[in-house]
Amino acid sequence: MTDELLVLQAQKGDHDAELKILNKYRNIINKYSRGYFLIGGDIEDLIQEGMIGLYKAIKNYNPQKEASFSTFASICIKRQIQSAIRNASTQKNQILSSAVPILDEENDDFGIFLITSKDRPDQKLINEQTNEEIFAQLKKLLSALEFEVLKYYLAGLTYEQISQKTNLSKKSIDNALSRIKNKLSSIKKVII
Repeated sequence: MTDELLVLQAQKGDHDAELKILNKYRNIINKYSRGYFLIGGDIEDLIQEGMIGLYKAIKNYNPQKEASFSTFASICIKRQIQSAIRNASTQKNQILSSAVPILDEENDDFGIFLITSKDRPDQKLINEQTNEEIFAQLKKLLSALEFEVLKYYLAGLTYEQISQKTNLSKKSIDNALSRIKNKLSSIKKVII
C-alpha cells in the first residue's frame, strides 16, 4: 500500500494506517533531527517535534496538490523542527523564566525582578547576594519618593496608577523616573 493511500485512510480515522506512517517515517525524522541543536533540549525533543510535523502532514495532506506524501511530509517535519529551534532561541520569555525577586522586608508585596541563571546553586547564591547589594545601593542612591516611584514602575503600574498611589502628577512621576535613570547609570556596572 502506498503512503498516499495510508494517509487517506488515516485521515478517515484508521489508527493502524496512521501508526504505519508514523513508524515508517521515524528513521527520516531521526536523520533530520541529528542535523539540528535545540537550546535547552536534546535530540529526543527534536525527534518529538519531527513527529508532530509528521502528524500535521498526515492531517493536512491533499493529493490534489500533486505532491507526493513523502515530499510534503519532509517539508512539514523540517519546518516543525526549525520552528521549535527558533522558538527556543528567542529571548522573549527569558525574563519570566530566569528572574529572581528582591524583596523589601518592610513591605512584603514589593519586588524587583532581575534576570539570573538558575542553573547552579552556587550561581543562585551569588546572584542573591548581588541582588541584595543592588537593593541596598538603590535605597542609598534614591530618595524615598524616587524609590517608591521605581517600585511601582517596576511592578508594571502605569503613570496614572502611580499618580493615584503617590498623589503626584504624571509630570512629577516622569521627572522622578528621569532622575532615577540618571542615578542608576552610576551603578550599571553592578547590574551587568
